Amino acid sequence: MTDKEAGDVSPVAPPLTRNVKLLSAASLVNDIASEMIYPLMPQFLIGVLGGNRFHLGVIEGVADSVASLLKLWSGAWSDRVGDRKTFIVVGYTLAAIMRPVVGVAMFPWHLFVARTADRIGKGIRTAPRDAMIADSTLPEYRGQAFGFHRAMDHLGAAIGPLLAMAFLLVWPESLRTLFLITLLPGLLVVAMLIWGLKEQGASQVEIEVAGKSQPSRLPFGWNFKLYLVALVVFTLGNSSDAFLLVRAGELGVTPAFLPLLWCLFHVVKSAGNILSGRAVDRLGPRPLILLGWLIYALIYIAFAFASSAWHVWVLFLCYGLFYALTEPGEKTLVTLLVGPERKGTAFGWFNFSIGIAALPSSLLFGWLYEKFGPLVAFGSGAGLAALAALLLSFVKIPSRMQVPAND
Repeated sequence: MTDKEAGDVSPVAPPLTRNVKLLSAASLVNDIASEMIYPLMPQFLIGVLGGNRFHLGVIEGVADSVASLLKLWSGAWSDRVGDRKTFIVVGYTLAAIMRPVVGVAMFPWHLFVARTADRIGKGIRTAPRDAMIADSTLPEYRGQAFGFHRAMDHLGAAIGPLLAMAFLLVWPESLRTLFLITLLPGLLVVAMLIWGLKEQGASQVEIEVAGKSQPSRLPFGWNFKLYLVALVVFTLGNSSDAFLLVRAGELGVTPAFLPLLWCLFHVVKSAGNILSGRAVDRLGPRPLILLGWLIYALIYIAFAFASSAWHVWVLFLCYGLFYALTEPGEKTLVTLLVGPERKGTAFGWFNFSIGIAALPSSLLFGWLYEKFGPLVAFGSGAGLAALAALLLSFVKIPSRMQVPAND
Protein backbone atom coordinates (compact mmCIF):
# COMPACT_ATOMS: atom_id res chain seq x y z
CA MET A 1 0.00 0.00 0.00
CA THR A 2 1.39 3.41 -0.92
CA ASP A 3 1.57 6.37 1.45
CA LYS A 4 -1.18 8.10 -0.44
CA GLU A 5 -3.45 5.08 -0.30
CA ALA A 6 -2.83 4.75 3.41
CA GLY A 7 -4.05 8.30 3.99
CA ASP A 8 -6.99 8.27 1.60
CA VAL A 9 -10.56 8.79 2.78
CA SER A 10 -12.97 6.39 1.10
CA PRO A 11 -16.73 5.85 1.48
CA VAL A 12 -15.96 2.96 3.84
CA ALA A 13 -13.38 4.88 5.89
CA PRO A 14 -13.85 4.76 9.68
CA PRO A 15 -14.78 7.92 11.61
CA LEU A 16 -11.21 8.14 12.94
CA THR A 17 -8.61 7.69 10.20
CA ARG A 18 -4.88 7.16 10.69
CA ASN A 19 -4.04 10.83 10.24
CA VAL A 20 -6.68 11.85 12.78
CA LYS A 21 -5.34 9.37 15.33
CA LEU A 22 -1.74 10.44 14.75
CA LEU A 23 -2.51 14.15 15.00
CA SER A 24 -4.53 13.44 18.14
CA ALA A 25 -1.63 11.50 19.67
CA ALA A 26 0.72 14.35 18.80
CA SER A 27 -1.60 16.84 20.50
CA LEU A 28 -1.78 14.58 23.57
CA VAL A 29 2.01 14.37 23.99
CA ASN A 30 2.53 18.05 23.13
CA ASP A 31 -0.01 19.15 25.71
CA ILE A 32 1.57 16.94 28.35
CA ALA A 33 4.67 19.09 27.90
CA SER A 34 2.82 22.39 27.57
CA GLU A 35 0.49 21.91 30.52
CA MET A 36 3.28 20.76 32.82
CA ILE A 37 4.25 24.42 32.99
CA TYR A 38 1.21 26.52 31.92
CA PRO A 39 -0.73 26.42 35.23
CA LEU A 40 2.46 27.42 37.05
CA MET A 41 3.37 30.34 34.78
CA PRO A 42 1.06 33.00 36.35
CA GLN A 43 2.49 32.36 39.81
CA PHE A 44 6.01 32.08 38.32
CA LEU A 45 5.57 35.46 36.63
CA ILE A 46 4.12 37.21 39.66
CA GLY A 47 5.93 35.42 42.49
CA VAL A 48 9.38 34.73 40.98
CA LEU A 49 9.92 37.19 38.12
CA GLY A 50 8.23 40.16 39.82
CA GLY A 51 5.48 40.71 37.25
CA ASN A 52 1.80 41.59 37.79
CA ARG A 53 -1.66 40.90 36.32
CA PHE A 54 -1.21 43.51 33.60
CA HIS A 55 2.06 41.89 32.53
CA LEU A 56 0.18 38.60 32.36
CA GLY A 57 -2.43 40.19 30.10
CA VAL A 58 0.27 41.60 27.81
CA ILE A 59 2.15 38.29 27.58
CA GLU A 60 -0.92 36.17 26.88
CA GLY A 61 -2.61 38.68 24.60
CA VAL A 62 0.40 39.53 22.43
CA ALA A 63 1.51 35.90 22.19
CA ASP A 64 -1.89 34.69 21.05
CA SER A 65 -2.41 37.60 18.66
CA VAL A 66 0.96 37.07 16.97
CA ALA A 67 0.08 33.40 16.61
CA SER A 68 -3.26 34.32 15.05
CA LEU A 69 -1.58 36.22 12.23
CA LEU A 70 0.46 33.16 11.37
CA LYS A 71 -2.62 30.92 11.50
CA LEU A 72 -4.18 33.02 8.74
CA TRP A 73 -1.05 32.86 6.60
CA SER A 74 -0.29 29.18 7.16
CA GLY A 75 -3.83 28.05 6.46
CA ALA A 76 -4.06 29.93 3.16
CA TRP A 77 -0.55 28.92 2.10
CA SER A 78 -1.20 25.25 2.82
CA ASP A 79 -4.19 25.46 0.45
CA ARG A 80 -2.05 27.09 -2.21
CA VAL A 81 0.88 24.67 -2.14
CA GLY A 82 -1.12 21.55 -1.28
CA ASP A 83 1.23 20.75 1.61
CA ARG A 84 -0.04 20.72 5.17
CA LYS A 85 2.47 18.34 6.75
CA THR A 86 5.43 20.73 6.50
CA PHE A 87 3.59 23.48 8.37
CA ILE A 88 2.50 21.04 11.05
CA VAL A 89 6.00 19.64 11.60
CA VAL A 90 7.69 23.06 11.62
CA GLY A 91 5.13 24.43 14.07
CA TYR A 92 5.55 21.61 16.55
CA THR A 93 9.35 21.76 16.22
CA LEU A 94 9.48 25.46 17.10
CA ALA A 95 7.27 24.92 20.14
CA ALA A 96 9.37 21.96 21.29
CA ILE A 97 12.55 24.06 21.19
CA MET A 98 11.19 27.29 22.70
CA ARG A 99 9.00 25.93 25.50
CA PRO A 100 11.93 24.94 27.77
CA VAL A 101 13.40 28.46 27.46
CA VAL A 102 10.95 29.49 30.20
CA GLY A 103 13.24 27.61 32.57
CA VAL A 104 16.02 30.18 32.16
CA ALA A 105 13.84 33.32 32.32
CA MET A 106 15.03 35.97 34.80
CA PHE A 107 12.70 38.90 34.02
CA PRO A 108 9.09 39.24 32.79
CA TRP A 109 10.26 40.16 29.30
CA HIS A 110 12.17 36.88 29.06
CA LEU A 111 8.92 35.02 29.66
CA PHE A 112 7.26 37.25 27.08
CA VAL A 113 9.82 36.24 24.42
CA ALA A 114 9.66 32.53 25.21
CA ARG A 115 5.87 32.43 25.35
CA THR A 116 5.51 34.39 22.12
CA ALA A 117 7.92 32.09 20.26
CA ASP A 118 6.02 29.06 21.55
CA ARG A 119 2.75 30.54 20.25
CA ILE A 120 4.38 31.28 16.89
CA GLY A 121 4.85 27.54 16.52
CA LYS A 122 1.20 27.06 17.36
CA GLY A 123 0.26 29.67 14.77
CA ILE A 124 2.19 27.91 12.03
CA ARG A 125 0.67 24.46 12.66
CA THR A 126 -2.92 25.03 13.79
CA ALA A 127 -4.87 25.88 10.63
CA PRO A 128 -3.10 23.30 8.41
CA ARG A 129 -3.62 20.68 11.14
CA ASP A 130 -7.36 21.40 11.41
CA ALA A 131 -7.65 21.34 7.63
CA MET A 132 -5.83 18.00 7.47
CA ILE A 133 -8.25 16.53 10.02
CA ALA A 134 -11.13 17.69 7.81
CA ASP A 135 -9.39 16.41 4.67
CA SER A 136 -8.88 13.02 6.29
CA THR A 137 -12.48 12.59 7.46
CA LEU A 138 -15.80 12.13 5.70
CA PRO A 139 -18.20 15.06 6.26
CA GLU A 140 -20.65 13.02 8.35
CA TYR A 141 -17.91 12.10 10.85
CA ARG A 142 -16.20 15.44 11.34
CA GLY A 143 -17.83 16.19 14.67
CA GLN A 144 -16.40 12.93 16.01
CA ALA A 145 -13.00 13.59 14.46
CA PHE A 146 -12.66 17.10 15.89
CA GLY A 147 -14.13 15.93 19.19
CA PHE A 148 -11.63 13.08 19.45
CA HIS A 149 -8.71 15.34 18.58
CA ARG A 150 -9.72 17.89 21.20
CA ALA A 151 -10.33 15.10 23.71
CA MET A 152 -6.78 13.82 23.28
CA ASP A 153 -5.46 17.37 23.47
CA HIS A 154 -7.25 17.88 26.79
CA LEU A 155 -6.22 14.47 28.08
CA GLY A 156 -2.61 15.52 27.61
CA ALA A 157 -3.45 18.75 29.40
CA ALA A 158 -4.78 16.66 32.30
CA ILE A 159 -1.73 14.37 32.48
CA GLY A 160 0.79 17.22 32.30
CA PRO A 161 -0.23 18.94 35.55
CA LEU A 162 -0.24 15.60 37.40
CA LEU A 163 3.33 14.95 36.29
CA ALA A 164 4.27 18.49 37.29
CA MET A 165 2.70 18.09 40.73
CA ALA A 166 4.46 14.75 41.30
CA PHE A 167 7.77 16.29 40.20
CA LEU A 168 7.40 19.28 42.53
CA LEU A 169 6.40 17.10 45.48
CA VAL A 170 9.68 15.24 45.10
CA TRP A 171 11.82 18.25 44.05
CA PRO A 172 9.91 21.31 45.33
CA GLU A 173 12.73 23.74 44.59
CA SER A 174 13.27 22.61 41.00
CA LEU A 175 10.62 24.59 39.12
CA ARG A 176 13.07 25.72 36.46
CA THR A 177 14.26 22.15 35.92
CA LEU A 178 10.66 21.13 35.35
CA PHE A 179 10.39 23.71 32.59
CA LEU A 180 13.59 22.49 30.95
CA ILE A 181 12.63 18.79 30.76
CA THR A 182 9.58 19.60 28.63
CA LEU A 183 12.00 19.44 25.71
CA LEU A 184 11.80 15.62 25.73
CA PRO A 185 8.09 15.13 24.93
CA GLY A 186 8.31 17.96 22.44
CA LEU A 187 10.98 16.13 20.44
CA LEU A 188 8.93 12.92 20.59
CA VAL A 189 6.02 14.73 18.91
CA VAL A 190 8.25 15.93 16.08
CA ALA A 191 9.56 12.41 15.46
CA MET A 192 6.01 10.97 15.41
CA LEU A 193 4.87 13.46 12.79
CA ILE A 194 7.92 13.22 10.54
CA TRP A 195 7.69 9.44 10.30
CA GLY A 196 3.94 8.87 10.50
CA LEU A 197 1.90 11.73 9.04
CA LYS A 198 0.75 11.40 5.42
CA GLU A 199 -0.42 14.21 3.16
CA GLN A 200 -4.18 14.04 2.43
CA GLY A 201 -6.33 15.96 -0.05
CA ALA A 202 -10.04 16.74 0.18
CA SER A 203 -12.27 13.67 0.41
CA GLN A 204 -13.74 12.22 -2.78
CA VAL A 205 -17.24 12.79 -1.41
CA GLU A 206 -16.63 16.53 -1.17
CA ILE A 207 -15.09 16.67 -4.62
CA GLU A 208 -18.10 14.92 -6.15
CA VAL A 209 -20.52 17.23 -4.33
CA ALA A 210 -18.60 20.28 -5.45
CA GLY A 211 -18.75 19.05 -9.02
CA LYS A 212 -16.36 20.33 -11.64
CA SER A 213 -16.45 23.97 -10.59
CA GLN A 214 -13.10 25.74 -10.27
CA PRO A 215 -11.90 26.83 -6.83
CA SER A 216 -13.45 30.20 -6.01
CA ARG A 217 -11.25 33.26 -5.64
CA LEU A 218 -14.14 35.35 -4.36
CA PRO A 219 -14.47 36.34 -0.68
CA PHE A 220 -16.22 33.92 1.64
CA GLY A 221 -19.99 34.12 1.85
CA TRP A 222 -21.97 36.28 4.25
CA ASN A 223 -22.82 33.45 6.63
CA PHE A 224 -19.17 32.56 7.20
CA LYS A 225 -18.35 36.24 7.73
CA LEU A 226 -21.17 36.62 10.26
CA TYR A 227 -19.92 33.51 12.05
CA LEU A 228 -16.46 35.08 12.29
CA VAL A 229 -17.99 38.27 13.70
CA ALA A 230 -19.79 36.24 16.36
CA LEU A 231 -16.52 34.50 17.24
CA VAL A 232 -14.70 37.84 17.54
CA VAL A 233 -17.39 39.26 19.83
CA PHE A 234 -17.29 36.17 22.01
CA THR A 235 -13.49 36.15 22.15
CA LEU A 236 -13.42 39.79 23.23
CA GLY A 237 -15.12 38.59 26.40
CA ASN A 238 -13.09 35.38 26.64
CA SER A 239 -9.76 36.39 28.15
CA SER A 240 -6.92 34.01 28.89
CA ASP A 241 -7.74 31.20 31.31
CA ALA A 242 -4.61 32.27 33.18
CA PHE A 243 -6.81 34.87 34.88
CA LEU A 244 -8.97 32.08 36.26
CA LEU A 245 -5.84 30.62 37.83
CA VAL A 246 -5.11 34.01 39.34
CA ARG A 247 -8.67 34.10 40.70
CA ALA A 248 -8.17 30.62 42.12
CA GLY A 249 -5.10 31.80 43.99
CA GLU A 250 -7.00 34.80 45.36
CA LEU A 251 -9.72 32.52 46.70
CA GLY A 252 -7.31 30.28 48.55
CA VAL A 253 -6.18 27.53 46.15
CA THR A 254 -2.50 27.05 46.96
CA PRO A 255 0.11 26.80 44.17
CA ALA A 256 0.74 23.13 45.03
CA PHE A 257 -2.86 22.27 44.10
CA LEU A 258 -3.12 24.38 40.94
CA PRO A 259 -1.80 21.54 38.74
CA LEU A 260 -4.45 19.18 40.17
CA LEU A 261 -7.17 21.75 39.56
CA TRP A 262 -5.94 22.20 35.98
CA CYS A 263 -5.85 18.42 35.53
CA LEU A 264 -9.47 17.88 36.59
CA PHE A 265 -10.53 20.78 34.41
CA HIS A 266 -9.03 19.08 31.37
CA VAL A 267 -10.46 15.67 32.27
CA VAL A 268 -13.93 17.19 31.97
CA LYS A 269 -12.99 18.81 28.65
CA SER A 270 -11.56 15.56 27.30
CA ALA A 271 -14.51 13.31 28.17
CA GLY A 272 -17.01 15.96 27.13
CA ASN A 273 -15.43 16.51 23.72
CA ILE A 274 -15.88 12.86 22.74
CA LEU A 275 -19.57 12.95 23.68
CA SER A 276 -20.31 16.34 22.16
CA GLY A 277 -18.48 15.46 18.93
CA ARG A 278 -20.96 12.67 18.33
CA ALA A 279 -23.83 14.99 19.26
CA VAL A 280 -22.62 17.51 16.66
CA ASP A 281 -22.88 14.87 13.94
CA ARG A 282 -26.48 14.13 15.00
CA LEU A 283 -27.85 17.53 16.00
CA GLY A 284 -25.67 19.96 14.07
CA PRO A 285 -23.07 22.33 15.53
CA ARG A 286 -25.09 25.44 16.40
CA PRO A 287 -27.24 24.12 19.30
CA LEU A 288 -24.16 22.92 21.16
CA ILE A 289 -22.22 26.14 20.53
CA LEU A 290 -25.11 28.26 21.82
CA LEU A 291 -25.49 26.10 24.92
CA GLY A 292 -21.76 26.27 25.56
CA TRP A 293 -21.69 30.06 25.27
CA LEU A 294 -24.63 30.32 27.69
CA ILE A 295 -22.78 28.14 30.21
CA TYR A 296 -19.71 30.30 29.76
CA ALA A 297 -21.65 33.47 30.64
CA LEU A 298 -23.13 31.89 33.77
CA ILE A 299 -19.78 30.52 34.92
CA TYR A 300 -18.06 33.88 34.48
CA ILE A 301 -20.72 35.57 36.60
CA ALA A 302 -20.25 32.85 39.22
CA PHE A 303 -16.47 33.38 39.25
CA ALA A 304 -17.08 37.06 40.04
CA PHE A 305 -19.20 36.20 43.09
CA ALA A 306 -17.15 33.21 44.30
CA SER A 307 -15.86 33.63 47.84
CA SER A 308 -13.97 30.48 48.84
CA ALA A 309 -11.60 27.87 47.48
CA TRP A 310 -14.22 25.11 47.10
CA HIS A 311 -16.21 27.40 44.78
CA VAL A 312 -13.23 27.44 42.45
CA TRP A 313 -13.09 23.64 42.23
CA VAL A 314 -16.79 23.39 41.35
CA LEU A 315 -16.67 26.26 38.87
CA PHE A 316 -13.61 24.94 37.06
CA LEU A 317 -15.33 21.58 36.52
CA CYS A 318 -18.43 23.34 35.18
CA TYR A 319 -16.26 25.60 33.05
CA GLY A 320 -14.87 22.51 31.34
CA LEU A 321 -18.37 21.86 29.95
CA PHE A 322 -18.15 25.09 27.97
CA TYR A 323 -15.10 23.84 26.08
CA ALA A 324 -16.54 20.36 25.65
CA LEU A 325 -19.72 21.67 24.07
CA THR A 326 -18.22 24.29 21.77
CA GLU A 327 -14.90 23.00 20.39
CA PRO A 328 -16.11 20.21 18.06
CA GLY A 329 -19.06 22.30 16.90
CA GLU A 330 -17.08 25.44 16.14
CA LYS A 331 -14.65 23.63 13.84
CA THR A 332 -17.33 21.48 12.21
CA LEU A 333 -19.31 24.63 11.43
CA VAL A 334 -16.31 26.00 9.50
CA THR A 335 -16.41 23.01 7.15
CA LEU A 336 -20.16 23.49 6.59
CA LEU A 337 -19.85 27.15 5.64
CA VAL A 338 -17.00 26.96 3.08
CA GLY A 339 -16.17 24.94 -0.04
CA PRO A 340 -13.84 21.92 0.16
CA GLU A 341 -10.99 23.59 -1.71
CA ARG A 342 -10.63 26.40 0.83
CA LYS A 343 -10.61 24.63 4.17
CA GLY A 344 -7.05 25.68 5.03
CA THR A 345 -7.85 29.32 4.31
CA ALA A 346 -11.13 29.07 6.22
CA PHE A 347 -9.47 27.57 9.28
CA GLY A 348 -6.84 30.29 8.99
CA TRP A 349 -9.56 32.95 9.20
CA PHE A 350 -11.31 31.02 11.98
CA ASN A 351 -8.18 30.89 14.13
CA PHE A 352 -7.12 34.39 13.11
CA SER A 353 -10.45 35.89 14.17
CA ILE A 354 -10.24 34.24 17.57
CA GLY A 355 -6.57 35.03 18.04
CA ILE A 356 -6.65 38.65 16.92
CA ALA A 357 -9.34 39.39 19.52
CA ALA A 358 -7.23 37.77 22.23
CA LEU A 359 -4.92 40.77 22.64
CA PRO A 360 -7.60 43.39 23.38
CA SER A 361 -9.53 40.77 25.34
CA SER A 362 -6.71 39.92 27.72
CA LEU A 363 -5.51 43.52 27.96
CA LEU A 364 -9.02 44.78 28.69
CA PHE A 365 -9.73 42.02 31.18
CA GLY A 366 -6.40 42.54 32.96
CA TRP A 367 -7.04 46.30 33.18
CA LEU A 368 -10.63 45.88 34.40
CA TYR A 369 -9.52 43.27 36.93
CA GLU A 370 -6.70 45.45 38.29
CA LYS A 371 -8.75 48.67 38.28
CA PHE A 372 -12.31 47.63 39.18
CA GLY A 373 -12.11 44.10 40.53
CA PRO A 374 -13.50 40.72 39.46
CA LEU A 375 -17.20 41.65 39.15
CA VAL A 376 -16.67 44.18 36.36
CA ALA A 377 -14.08 42.03 34.58
CA PHE A 378 -16.03 38.76 34.62
CA GLY A 379 -19.37 40.52 34.06
CA SER A 380 -18.13 42.11 30.84
CA GLY A 381 -17.12 38.68 29.55
CA ALA A 382 -20.56 37.28 30.28
CA GLY A 383 -22.29 40.14 28.45
CA LEU A 384 -20.19 39.73 25.32
CA ALA A 385 -20.90 35.98 25.29
CA ALA A 386 -24.64 36.70 25.24
CA LEU A 387 -24.22 39.14 22.34
CA ALA A 388 -22.19 36.61 20.39
CA ALA A 389 -24.91 33.98 20.85
CA LEU A 390 -27.45 36.40 19.38
CA LEU A 391 -25.27 36.98 16.30
CA LEU A 392 -24.74 33.25 15.78
CA SER A 393 -28.48 32.65 15.73
CA PHE A 394 -28.67 34.60 12.43
CA VAL A 395 -26.13 32.41 10.61
CA LYS A 396 -27.74 30.20 7.94
CA ILE A 397 -26.13 26.76 7.96
CA PRO A 398 -26.31 24.48 4.88
CA SER A 399 -26.54 20.72 5.14
CA ARG A 400 -23.38 18.61 4.90
CA MET A 401 -24.07 17.71 1.29
CA GLN A 402 -24.55 21.29 0.10
CA VAL A 403 -21.62 23.29 -1.24
CA PRO A 404 -21.69 26.78 0.33
CA ALA A 405 -21.95 29.58 -2.19
CA ASN A 406 -20.13 32.88 -2.03
CA ASP A 407 -22.40 35.91 -1.74
